[in-house]
Amino acid sequence: MDRPRIIIFDTSLRDGEQSPGCSMNVEEKLRLAQQLDRLGVDVIEAGFPIASDGDFEAVRAISASVRRPIIAALARAVPGDIDRAWQAIQGAARPRIHVVLATSDIHLKYKLRITREECLEKARESVRRAKALCADVEFSPEDATRSDQDFLCQVVEAVVAAGATTVNIPDTVGYSTPEDYGRLLRILRERVAGIEKVTISTHCHNDLGLAVANSMAGVQAGARQVECTINGIGERAGNASLEEIVMAMRVRPDRYPYETGIVGEQIYASSQMLAEITRVPVQPNKAITGRNAFAHEAGIHQDGMLKNPLTYEIMTPQSVGVPDSRLVLGKHSGRHALALRCEQLGHQFDRRELDEVYRRFVVLADRIKKVQDSHLLELIQEVCAQGKRIPPASAAMPYAKAASAAVASSNEVQLPFPGTAPANGSTSSITVAFADYHGEQEDYLWGV
Repeated sequence: MDRPRIIIFDTSLRDGEQSPGCSMNVEEKLRLAQQLDRLGVDVIEAGFPIASDGDFEAVRAISASVRRPIIAALARAVPGDIDRAWQAIQGAARPRIHVVLATSDIHLKYKLRITREECLEKARESVRRAKALCADVEFSPEDATRSDQDFLCQVVEAVVAAGATTVNIPDTVGYSTPEDYGRLLRILRERVAGIEKVTISTHCHNDLGLAVANSMAGVQAGARQVECTINGIGERAGNASLEEIVMAMRVRPDRYPYETGIVGEQIYASSQMLAEITRVPVQPNKAITGRNAFAHEAGIHQDGMLKNPLTYEIMTPQSVGVPDSRLVLGKHSGRHALALRCEQLGHQFDRRELDEVYRRFVVLADRIKKVQDSHLLELIQEVCAQGKRIPPASAAMPYAKAASAAVASSNEVQLPFPGTAPANGSTSSITVAFADYHGEQEDYLWGV
């Protein structure tokens, strides 16, 4: 029997960018959007066009350049926001307007200062306005999990009748437990007229460390879209982590019998690119993409790994695109090895750019003996800062495949045979060790 297909809605460029210090410019947003396309996400929430001219231009550039996935733009339940969002995404092959309006009493009273009746009317009219511009309209009742359930059902029913095609149920402040969240979605499915005609979506924050668990509970309760981010970045403690959701489904199909369109081998490159752009390192013990995710230090673990990697690894590093751990870069390494490692980190060069990176690499390697991924990414940043544009690697990574064969047969580096574990059970660093960045993040005020 075919397994249900879960839509992966990535909001790294919108909610993720609202993380303090994670603001991105137009070029950076476009570059990451292209990587998200290679990753296979179904929906890219490209930004909040009314927030700034820069965000508007970024959403418009992504809409024009990235053609396969749906491109969504966020708008408050305000006519000017909705019109601005449409102006930004109208050139997309598959545009979506995402309207958000708070429905919890605490937000209505203290933030919006409107009544429930006014909220209901604003929700209905905003969706109607968006629908007149764009066939694909998503509606999010912000702080849904702290809203009165009867009123929430009323609002959801109104926006479904007004033409919403997706209804997102945000756990905006990470308040829910998996039991609470699953029960809420089941109540909506039972009580809201017409709910079967729309896609139900999850959007969970991680304030209690339950964002992924809540999202999975939502899927089990009937949600068929999950909103998430690379590395789990986002407001406060972040959003549900895309890589954790996807790999939970792949490793445990007995519990989560669902499919996604995500290309697992692109997960690592996506994680590293985001860390490089935002200069926010991945925590070492982060699931799937952390430096220690496939590292084994304890003797009993190493013994098990040597006998059979499945004793202590529930997935292979290769399944999420983690590079082979035995490729060590030093002053004797050649251009092929360097190019391969850079492509595994999400970068691809022409010959002139590779020569410049290689020249700096040799100087660095002579000084520190062994070049880690963090050093290499800093080096690439230096080249970029001097005006040498480094294009992202292609989805197929043809050079990497050719380089792999060349590297494996050379004396400059050693690669293990496919499927084997490294002899010492260790992995190279995949964390970007950048200095903390303390830029001020614009307060959008209305994030879901």
